[in-house]
Amino acid sequence: MTAQYDVVIVGAGPAGLAAGLSLVRARRRTLLIDSNRPRNAATLHSHGFITRDGASPLELRRLGREEFEAYPAAEFHSGLVRSVTLLDVDREGEAGQGSAAAVGAWDSVDLSNGQPRFRITTRGLRGAPNLDVTARTVVIATGLTETLPALPSIRAWYGTNLHSCIDCDGYEKADAALALVGESNDLAERAVLISQWTNDLMVFTNGIGEVSDADEARLLGRGIRVDRRRIVDIVGERGAMTGIELEDGEIVAREAGFVRPHWTPTIDYLEPLITQLHTDDEGLIVVDEHGRTSIPGLYAAGDSTPPGPEQLMVAAGSGAHAAAMLNRDLLGPF
Repeated sequence: MTAQYDVVIVGAGPAGLAAGLSLVRARRRTLLIDSNRPRNAATLHSHGFITRDGASPLELRRLGREEFEAYPAAEFHSGLVRSVTLLDVDREGEAGQGSAAAVGAWDSVDLSNGQPRFRITTRGLRGAPNLDVTARTVVIATGLTETLPALPSIRAWYGTNLHSCIDCDGYEKADAALALVGESNDLAERAVLISQWTNDLMVFTNGIGEVSDADEARLLGRGIRVDRRRIVDIVGERGAMTGIELEDGEIVAREAGFVRPHWTPTIDYLEPLITQLHTDDEGLIVVDEHGRTSIPGLYAAGDSTPPGPEQLMVAAGSGAHAAAMLNRDLLGPF
């Protein structure tokens, strides 16, 4: 362990970049670690991000990283985080590998003493070295991993004809014959939201998704049909989606649509801390109104926290908000 930081941020999406920019402007020595594996890599255009409406998510990340690295307190590392563990600090201030159970409540911990509280190890990517560093605080901004319904060609249409963020891409699909494909129990609510952009919407449950009889009746009242048959595949020709092929051979004509993935927080590297980390039923990291987790010195922002996937602008805002609280916590009580 050769380097110590005020803050290590894990994840350089909108939340991590916004947090990093705020913290280096506060002159906090900040290490931003990213594996460059964003879940929206297939998306050509992002929407709703002020001054950048229509830019690609990858371009937003590039610009954000350039802004972050322009500050003297900033360091960027291309790597995959292997572990984040807590350190015990003895009376003489020497750190040693410790247990999460030794950490008390927020009101009993003073982050202003300058001592590192966390050890972070990484596997370097794209020629970068492995790292083993310490930090006073850590921000988790690694977002989510998404699993799409197991259909052979769904990835071919994802990011162009099929999208997961209704608020982000609904406008671009206005007035088209749309499909909502999913295997979850929230399809009815998502269908209602999509219906403001089209009068031709069908919900496909793939024989798994849950839509109650009462909800189906309400949806039908809005002109939204529900099809409970198993899906064989998403079909198309000449680069354009044309329909949903069902188990009996029928192809229901659809021009585009939305898919409801299964989202999983990308926090495997926190395994040593899981017993002390408060998460909800979806595995998302529960934070207070300032982005603090149940472990003092550990903060979280963006899609890793409830309610989960959000617009890029919302994720960036949560990162900036958590950074402001973190910076104040590092100053100690007044």
